[in-house]
Amino acid sequence: MANLKVTLVKSTIGAIPKHRKTVAALGLKKIGKTVELPDNAATRGMVQQVRHLVKVEEAK
Repeated sequence: MANLKVTLVKSTIGAIPKHRKTVAALGLKKIGKTVELPDNAATRGMVQQVRHLVKVEEAK
């Protein structure tokens, strides 16, 4: 199964609380932090919700 590399590129200071919680649930705390997550429907949905705050790449 493939993985996704998700990086926080924008601050959550001005974001709505639901988006802040989603970013935290993805495991991101600081700008520039990168986490590797499984590529499944749940992760894709979370990333889609906060797509304006994160950068996504496919991990090899």
